[in-house]
Amino acid sequence: MVFFDLPTETKKDRKNANLFRKRIIKDGFSMFQFSIYVRHCASRENADVHVKRVKMILPPSGHVGILTITDKQFGMIELFFGVEKTEKPGVPQQLELF
Repeated sequence: MVFFDLPTETKKDRKNANLFRKRIIKDGFSMFQFSIYVRHCASRENADVHVKRVKMILPPSGHVGILTITDKQFGMIELFFGVEKTEKPGVPQQLELF
């Protein structure tokens, strides 16, 4: 899991941030949230290869974090998606059949 907070104030900052994002996508990472990308690795050795690749393409400024977790740990994630609250339907009206 790679997560980052990169500056985007100047044109050069935006270019560096976009280049970093494109490079990690090219390495097989998928967007989990806007600045959080994940990639499945079959083994610790494979994960180390991708960690090294990310380290090689770090942008000149900003914050980047890399977190390696196991399949089991990731499988225990609890995801919540925003659901608009709606009023509970009232008591249904009785239907009369002839």
